[in-house]
Amino acid sequence: MRFVTLLSAIAVSSSSWTMMSAAFSSLQTPFVRKASSLSMSASDDSSTITIGIFGGGTVGGGIVGILDKKSDYIKQLTGGKNVKIKSICVRDSKKKRDFDIPEGCTVTTDYDDILNDSSIDVVVEVMGGTTDAKDIIYSAIKKGKAVVTANKALIAAYLPEIQEKLDEMGDDAPEFRYEAAVCGGIPIIRSLQQDFPGDDISMISGIINGCTNYMLTGMDQKGMSYDEVLDEASKLGYAEADPTLDVGGFDARSKLRILMRLAFGVDVDEEDIACDGITDLTKIDFEYAKMMGGTIKLIGVAKTTTDAENVAAFVSPCYVTNSDPLATVNGATNAVEIISSNLQSSTYIGQGAGRYPTANSCINDIVTLASGQKTKQPFNPESKSKKFVQDYDSVFYIRISYRDGLGITRNLGEVCEKFGVSIHSILQNPITSKDDAGFVVITEKVPLSNIKKTCAELEECDWCNGEVFYMPVLREDWVSN
Repeated sequence: MRFVTLLSAIAVSSSSWTMMSAAFSSLQTPFVRKASSLSMSASDDSSTITIGIFGGGTVGGGIVGILDKKSDYIKQLTGGKNVKIKSICVRDSKKKRDFDIPEGCTVTTDYDDILNDSSIDVVVEVMGGTTDAKDIIYSAIKKGKAVVTANKALIAAYLPEIQEKLDEMGDDAPEFRYEAAVCGGIPIIRSLQQDFPGDDISMISGIINGCTNYMLTGMDQKGMSYDEVLDEASKLGYAEADPTLDVGGFDARSKLRILMRLAFGVDVDEEDIACDGITDLTKIDFEYAKMMGGTIKLIGVAKTTTDAENVAAFVSPCYVTNSDPLATVNGATNAVEIISSNLQSSTYIGQGAGRYPTANSCINDIVTLASGQKTKQPFNPESKSKKFVQDYDSVFYIRISYRDGLGITRNLGEVCEKFGVSIHSILQNPITSKDDAGFVVITEKVPLSNIKKTCAELEECDWCNGEVFYMPVLREDWVSN
């Protein structure tokens, strides 16, 4: 097994913001710090790479700071290239920043100050959102400016359209780089672009949302309830005021959609990917998980079907054994495991969000561009054979609450038999209250569609008390582990 571990300095949750309109912004006067005699414009010679940044917040400030600190090293690494920030576009140019504006850099609120500046070679988009950011990126591509972005939501929603815009430029298509869009500081995008051309990936799975992993770690190790750990995550800045994107699994789904294209060449509307968050998990589920010798993680999974012809994907809480590589990834840390024919198992672990982890990935893209490296297929070639399917086979964990009565086990067996669900085992903790009476069924490997039908019919039984909860078991060989 191959491990790539990244240690980053700070994990700070960054929030996206919406830019003011150019009509309003043009009324504000940008300010410019006096240029240093060491800075060079792009028009002087080819030894300077000039960039314009959209977004002066958490990540934008990190980019500025790293470029300032590492400028000499970057120059050596790129064969003498100077990387110069010429302009930063922000929502409010008068707002005090928590980083120093580079000398000679203009702070503006007008998009066109960057987009229409022919001396700017690279547009860095770290403003977030999918409206103005999309217009900025499309305009930059049309003008032949290379793009570096951390915008996972935009790429997940418009990936085919972005590829189309690049294709329209033909041989003049600029570079499109997006390492920071998935898992912050983990170099998973570049690895999928460069490290697996001679390999065949069969599965990619990952803990790709730091907020929910922090919460599940608290529920597992501290015995906290969902509400208690969400409150703690909010106070620490891991959870947004509205945590739906995180706890509902939607943030992870956007990242998984991008990883699917890179790993399998499959394009899919992210709305079609099955997505279950962590809101229905309880402390009882972690008690059963410990009884089984494991824990629970919110995992994004994409894998080839049994015949290897198609690809299925889902985001869901999953039971994992304690020996699993993902079981010990705790706190706000992210991890991605790739299963492939040649490399077998490759696991990437590191900080998935925050100022410096995310900015570091943006810097890597900028340095790659300054070094003259190019890729004609930023999303890897599209598969001509594999298709996305919504059904997949797995072992499943099913939790059922019940009202006391006769024939419950018999009725359970009949319903499972009806839909072809074979029961591996039934678990039950001591009952301390009739209101909390419940048990767990572990199935053999079975299609998700069969599980859905089984759970729906069980909910119609008189003895069933409320909705039936189910989640996949990540590995088929979970017992032997």
